[in-house]
Amino acid sequence: MPPTDVVAASFRDSLATLQAFLTAPDGLPSVQRFADAAASCLKAGGQLFACGNGGSMCDAMHFAEEWTGRFRGDRRALPAVAFSDPSQLTCIANDFGYDEVFARQVSALGRKGDLLVAISTSGNSPNILRACQVAREKGLVIVGLLGKGGGKMLDKVDIPVVVPLATTSDRIQEIHIKVLHIAIEAVERRMFPENYAKGG
Repeated sequence: MPPTDVVAASFRDSLATLQAFLTAPDGLPSVQRFADAAASCLKAGGQLFACGNGGSMCDAMHFAEEWTGRFRGDRRALPAVAFSDPSQLTCIANDFGYDEVFARQVSALGRKGDLLVAISTSGNSPNILRACQVAREKGLVIVGLLGKGGGKMLDKVDIPVVVPLATTSDRIQEIHIKVLHIAIEAVERRMFPENYAKGG
């Protein structure tokens, strides 16, 4: 297959995944529930947390910086933390094992009413499952960005956002970052309507 055909096929595959998400019965409603929960958390003075492994950690970091920095326009900084500090991760892994690297941080920082975005393309990452367990015990709202049917996490989160059709992490992550951006935009439009007054 010529290189241009490979590129075009990849774009079509990506588009098919997006279309499958848009037409899935729980696709758009799950994103709306995510946005509603994030807005409620922030309005009540809570914090947003996010965690993931590999590319999903990059998505967690991206999610957090959009709140503390700027998304569409200037507004006050909002409290969001990605569990990504190498010193904390390696300390916890060394002392307690890798399965605890996120759970310990949820235990240290999470409070009832806060929100945890737990990202796993398989839905089966042991350290993410453990973080969800601790978050549930502490009364956090848990949003799961998942793939491959949701895996073991499907029943461990309050708001599952599951990418259908895709069988590879890259395609699943492409939808995850769209979900994160769109949830942030939905919250901003509600909390800072002046940033969108001119159709931005």
